[in-house]
Amino acid sequence: MCCLFSASVVQAATPSHKDRSGLPITVKSNDMTADNKGKTAIFSGKVVAKQGDITIFSDKLVVSYGDKSSEVEKVEAFGSVRIIQLNRTGFADQAVYDSRNGKIVLTGTPRVVQGNDSISGKVITYYLDDDKSEVSSGGDPKARVEAVINPPARKNDAGSR
Repeated sequence: MCCLFSASVVQAATPSHKDRSGLPITVKSNDMTADNKGKTAIFSGKVVAKQGDITIFSDKLVVSYGDKSSEVEKVEAFGSVRIIQLNRTGFADQAVYDSRNGKIVLTGTPRVVQGNDSISGKVITYYLDDDKSEVSSGGDPKARVEAVINPPARKNDAGSR
């Protein structure tokens, strides 16, 4: 669970960042609308998007392109968002994925689960390659960050007393 909560640890080394922006994004959905002038593609209905080791599930996905036609600037997911990377799963109402910087921002009752551990707050920013996350109350004095950290199971613990 250290990767969920490692935001409190400052890393002195330069982060090993994988630029996923050069990897293809495969998107499956019920419908797709492309707007070349607006530089967007909108996918809706049971959307599943995959890029490298990241898989995003949502009701709607908006892909925004940069100045170069094939360059993806950002990916925004809306409605029943679930993002899976390795053994971590994030849940939210909305997510913004920046593949170039290896960052995902979850909002709308966000929660990240890894094993039996979880963390929730108003805004969760997860740095994919740095095993680092930032969880905040979003400036809301009534909102709180909550972490559930379970101790690792010990072998040979049963029947030792």
